[in-house]
Amino acid sequence: MTRRLALLVALLLCVTGCAQRSSTTPPGVLNVGQISNSLAFFPLFVAEQQGYFTEEGVKLGERPRLGTGAKVAAALKSGSIDLGAGVMTDAFNLARIDDKGRLVANLVDRYYVDVVVGPSFAGASPSDPLDQRIRALRGKKIGITGPGSGTEALVTYLFAKTGMNADTDCEMVNLGSTAASALGALKSGRVDALAFFQPIAQQAAAAGIGVRFVSPAAGDVPGLDRTSHGVVFTTQRIIDKKPKEVAAFQNAIGRAQRFIHDADPDEIIRLLGVYLKGIDPKALTELPALMRTEIPETIGFPRSSFEAALTFHRMTGLVKHLPTYEQIVPAALRTDAT
Repeated sequence: MTRRLALLVALLLCVTGCAQRSSTTPPGVLNVGQISNSLAFFPLFVAEQQGYFTEEGVKLGERPRLGTGAKVAAALKSGSIDLGAGVMTDAFNLARIDDKGRLVANLVDRYYVDVVVGPSFAGASPSDPLDQRIRALRGKKIGITGPGSGTEALVTYLFAKTGMNADTDCEMVNLGSTAASALGALKSGRVDALAFFQPIAQQAAAAGIGVRFVSPAAGDVPGLDRTSHGVVFTTQRIIDKKPKEVAAFQNAIGRAQRFIHDADPDEIIRLLGVYLKGIDPKALTELPALMRTEIPETIGFPRSSFEAALTFHRMTGLVKHLPTYEQIVPAALRTDAT
């Protein structure tokens, strides 16, 4: 099923790519699509709120939240957006069918998907060894954002680590990218667990409906504690057509990431409260410190983090014909190229 879905995603990208392959926006403007309002894309919001895009000389046009990385990549190929904010899976899938796919910014340098279970979940506790926790998920319904996503990829990876097959040993339920819907599914028992982007664990804990069960970013999964994950990507055609606009965008994002590291935590919490509309304030308290461990201070891609992402995708089998560091990372973003 996973492979059939991957083929469908590739077909969608190919079909939309035939319609329009270049930017449809006027000079000085970039349309930027993103999956959702997860923590990975908070730097875009900060750059807007702090006026960094304006100061750097670029205007952001349409900012659609497209729900899945496959839709972000398809919109990029069609020309309706200039830059896509998603995960490395999306960038790799684009590069697989378009050798001009390029990375633009490294937003999160850890795998920021958490597995959350209800407080009465049986079979293992969050303090048990990792293998025992993973095996406790066998036969369970696990909520993910959608097929071909970083959330599905984590479930596939974890099951493979213990000799299981996620396609047959659990049921993955597509819930979309809205955290409220995912939390509702966990609370109602529609799913037994969630594999979802942060801050889902903090939201579940604040609501009293779930606990963090597996967290790669917290060091639970060897090899995923430092890996390029949340990214902005595009094509070389856009970079060639709008070099000043892309450079201005990168400068603004770099400033936003430094702001997240340097600003008072109370100011970060205030901005997060606006960004994550309707979130329980109790879910915000640990996020400033958490983001400072996950969001890099620069937009570059360390080779070690990139190679960790390649290893992850080889093991999951979700992306075939993976690009090399030199193929997809522009020279200016290679922070340890030797």
